[in-house]
Amino acid sequence: MIADLQGRAAALLDAYRRKGLKIATAESCTGGLVAALLTEISGSSAVVERGFVTYSNEAKTELIGVPADLIAAHGAVSEPVARAMAEGALAHSQADVAVGITGVAGPTGGNATKPVGLVHFGLARKGAPTVHLERRFGDLGRATVRRKAVEEALALLEQAIR
Repeated sequence: MIADLQGRAAALLDAYRRKGLKIATAESCTGGLVAALLTEISGSSAVVERGFVTYSNEAKTELIGVPADLIAAHGAVSEPVARAMAEGALAHSQADVAVGITGVAGPTGGNATKPVGLVHFGLARKGAPTVHLERRFGDLGRATVRRKAVEEALALLEQAIR
């Protein structure tokens, strides 16, 4: 599975490099796994502009400008916060495209309305509306939820370059 993800990441970087576009990430539940996957590939510095690991609510606010009242109103794991994370990463970087990821990887932290396996994604692009994606992977184990979140983030970044 890792080899497959590395192949996808390499193809993604090539596509962005050809178009002269840069990527930023804002990651919570994935803890920097998307940025780590991309930067595992030689030459990624031509595309990966920066990555933010905004695991705490304070980091989301301080590093990428997610309004604290937005987090208070909707919770960190929500569509508005995922969108704000992507938009904040774009605004606080020199990137052209940014992905934001926030979710409940488990095994704790879930509840009836925000169960383990719920992940929200935001994709912000210069000059385009921000896209949101919600996935409910289920309680598959922390590592599996995080891996699936990385796969979805790659898919969003692939979609943005088409």
